[in-house]
Parts: sequence; structure tokens; C-alpha cells
Amino acid sequence: MKHTIDIQVVLATVEDMDFWDDRASEATDRLNTILHMLYDKAHEDINSTSLENMIQYIWENWREDAHLLDIDEDDLYDWVDQLLATWDDEHQEPR
Repeated sequence: MKHTIDIQVVLATVEDMDFWDDRASEATDRLNTILHMLYDKAHEDINSTSLENMIQYIWENWREDAHLLDIDEDDLYDWVDQLLATWDDEHQEPR
């Protein structure tokens, strides 16, 4: 159930994004945008473990991704849609 997860707890801070040096604030905003997109688009009845795993996946794959600040927001929406549509906790493959 989506409501059991507090999205505010999983959002990035500037300190989390130290990889980005002087662009850490911008990177923080972008990562948090992706996390909010996921949370907003997830169905209310989503399995909380699956949602937690997707949040972790976003953190692992986007935190230091060189394209984080360059990717178009529409493309991010598409990426989140694809993540939600294809997620399988048991057989999750790297994307």
C-alpha cells in the first residue's frame, strides 16, 4: 500500500549528491523529481515492498548517472511509466 511509505523520508539532500560538486543542488532537485514522479504515478494499492524496491532502484541508478541533469522531464515520465509497467521484484534485471 502506497500510503505506508512517506516519500519525504526517501528524498535526497544536497549532502547525498556530493558526487555532483557545485551542481549538487540541481542534481538533488532532479533526483527528487524522479522519486516524486514514481510515487505520484504508483497505484494506491501497490505492494509497499515493490515500491520500496523501485525507490531503491532509482537511487542506485540515477544518483550518479551522468545524464541526470540532461534528460528531458517528459523522458523521465516515460521512464517512470516503463518502470512501473515492467517491475518484477523476483526477476528484476538491470535497466
